[in-house]
Amino acid sequence: MKAATVRRSSAKRVQRRGQSAEPAPPLLLSSQLIFNIGFYAVVPFLAVAMREDFGMGAMAIGVVLGARTFAQQGLFLFGGVLSDKWGARQSMIVGCLVRIAGFLTLAWATDFPMFLIGAIVTGIGGALFSPALQSLVGTAAARDSIPGAAQDGPGNRDTGKDNKGSSLFALVVVCGEVGAVVGPLLGSLLLHTGFDTSLLTAAAVFALMAVVFWVFLPKTPAQHPGTAAKLPAAAPPSGLWSCLREKGFIGFAAFYSVNLLAANQLYFGLPVEMERSGAGSSSLAVVFAYASLLTITLQWPIARLMRKAGPGTALPLGFSLQASGFASLAVLALFPPPGALPTLPAMLLVTGLALGNMCVLPMAMGLVLEFSAGRPTGAYYGLLASAGGLAVVIGNTALAPLYEEATEPSSMAAAPWLLLALLGVTSAVFIGKFIPKPSGIVAARTASSSSR
Repeated sequence: MKAATVRRSSAKRVQRRGQSAEPAPPLLLSSQLIFNIGFYAVVPFLAVAMREDFGMGAMAIGVVLGARTFAQQGLFLFGGVLSDKWGARQSMIVGCLVRIAGFLTLAWATDFPMFLIGAIVTGIGGALFSPALQSLVGTAAARDSIPGAAQDGPGNRDTGKDNKGSSLFALVVVCGEVGAVVGPLLGSLLLHTGFDTSLLTAAAVFALMAVVFWVFLPKTPAQHPGTAAKLPAAAPPSGLWSCLREKGFIGFAAFYSVNLLAANQLYFGLPVEMERSGAGSSSLAVVFAYASLLTITLQWPIARLMRKAGPGTALPLGFSLQASGFASLAVLALFPPPGALPTLPAMLLVTGLALGNMCVLPMAMGLVLEFSAGRPTGAYYGLLASAGGLAVVIGNTALAPLYEEATEPSSMAAAPWLLLALLGVTSAVFIGKFIPKPSGIVAARTASSSSR
């Protein structure tokens, strides 16, 4: 009798472990927050350290920063594929360890080659971590939207028409933005004791994260909702690289990539505008703080509204808002800046970009669940990010000579902003043609749920 009781108790523990095989949303949200704090405590100050502590020139700094970005964005697809192959837990732990190695290399660096190697290794760590985290968020969001699943997740309390995953992704965006605000504040405090202190502190943060993932993330890849059911008949064959054979998703990723190109102009084009308006680089911090405040306060309510409206409305609206921000700056670039408020053009640009991104990003992240149709999502999120990285490389290369002529009020100063506005309008018009119909995946999820 006692042995039978022990066996039943063990069976219940195993069943409970199986039911909790997917990490809770709070763990995923806190992971995004801590990840961004550790990242932004270091990377914004890398150029300062290279210039002031080691006397390196603009070319060396530009190569190091560009190599880091390219290593991360360019390898997102491979990071996503590895996440699907290894499981998100292992991919995130390895990503933390690789980023620690990158930070330690930067701490030991005294010359350009070592800084370059450290920056590239740091980027690779992000490419391993982020697609895996996005895949887990997508799995949690999809789980909460399945009929008969646990009813305590955010997806079940929100009754929007489509894209139930967008709500959880909106919270991820908010947590990431909070980390992007807190990280530089922490980094600026640590910088007083030397850049090495910032690097070692960030390495300790990622070491702690690796331990948390080792303890709390499931050791086996969580089952993706819908995998137990047949995939829709129109779906491409399964496989680690199946996203590359799905023309609809490639088209969606191509037009969505304009969102990352637009956001990147906060770092590439906005300083040019601040020079044109006479506001100076010292005002950049104010503008960035304004952008973060908008995202932190408005992302959640806007995501809820866009979810009720559906992706057919949210995505075109978001890209239209971004296009309007660029168009307003194109008009104002023709005239001398307002003396009383020289940052007004920049504020209008940031408002359009931030509001547009708040409409687009959570909705697009949630739509990946529809494209994947129950297949592992790491490669899908990786391809979406890599497409954005490619758009940034190509777009910034085309915009660079136009920005050279945009430092003084003139018709030429409007050229880069008009080009960006045109790209935004193009995405607003055409991305709707690539939005997947949810009927197939909803049927697959329902069948999966009823078969449990």
